[in-house]
Amino acid sequence: MPGNQAGVPADYLSRRSGGGDVHDETRTTELALAAGQGDQAAAAEFVRATQQQVWRFVAHLAGPGEADDLTQETYVRALRSLPGFAARSTAITWLFVIARRVVVDHRRTVAARPRHAALDDWQAVAEARAAGGFAVEDGVVLRHLLDALAPERREAFVATQVLGLSYIEAAAVCDCPVGTIRSRVARAREDLIAAMADTGPGRQRRSG
Repeated sequence: MPGNQAGVPADYLSRRSGGGDVHDETRTTELALAAGQGDQAAAAEFVRATQQQVWRFVAHLAGPGEADDLTQETYVRALRSLPGFAARSTAITWLFVIARRVVVDHRRTVAARPRHAALDDWQAVAEARAAGGFAVEDGVVLRHLLDALAPERREAFVATQVLGLSYIEAAAVCDCPVGTIRSRVARAREDLIAAMADTGPGRQRRSG
């Protein structure tokens, strides 16, 4: 298939749909292809260009305390697999697929631990609810809310609502149909709304 000098297929831009800046994603895809051909400088730049997004993704799925190690493992696997990368998706989507597998493997190796949504910042939750939504970068409150979601709903919500992937790209990352992603995101929103409602002053008094 014809492509540019870095080997990106000619129909690549027409095939991708949403999820971020096309120029940046095209550049990281070119770097991934070059790295797969043995270009060490391209490999280093590829890691620098994508590691923040990968860390955020992993941190939302597994927690900030695990994010450094799991991000490192993601790149260990990714760099090993780069010779087989063929730009059938964007490089960042391909990385998210690997990162999700790393997180899933991590979950399988640790003992199940009960999770508690310890929502200390009641004011932030109340203000967000009054505004009809919540800011995705609100830090601790959002992280605890997301931690309480079922893993598959958290993955779909983080991929689309936090990282801005399209539903098609999120389906590739989560290895499921687009309709399933839409359903998981919708249910995640319902769960988050219910969790925020449970943190209201009246509920806090009744449970205290």
